[in-house]
Amino acid sequence: MVIVGVVLLLMGPDKLPEVAHKLGATWRAIKNLQEKVEAEVREAIPNLPSTGDIARIARSPVNILNQLADRVDAKEAAANQPVAPEGELAGDESPPLLTTPRPPTPPPTRADDQSPPPDPSLN
Repeated sequence: MVIVGVVLLLMGPDKLPEVAHKLGATWRAIKNLQEKVEAEVREAIPNLPSTGDIARIARSPVNILNQLADRVDAKEAAANQPVAPEGELAGDESPPLLTTPRPPTPPPTRADDQSPPPDPSLN
């Protein structure tokens, strides 16, 4: 209401309808431009989410990041499930076996692969 009162004082009651008409025409032109651009983008990228979904993502990026993290966690959990040995059913209710990862073993070395000590006379 305060904004309307200030506009009335600045524009005066005789120019207000003209300014409102221009603002409405500008708003319609912007909306038409937006619709044209959106139609062209959707034609180029058919699998693009809806405008409402994009707005929801923009308003809450943390929520979408949490959903993506949950998906990654679910994939990792599925990849880390133990595989049932042959002869056992996959639906066995036994607890999963806990295994500790082995440290990597260094490659075997041979005595002739080792380089000789540096020559002290070259210093």
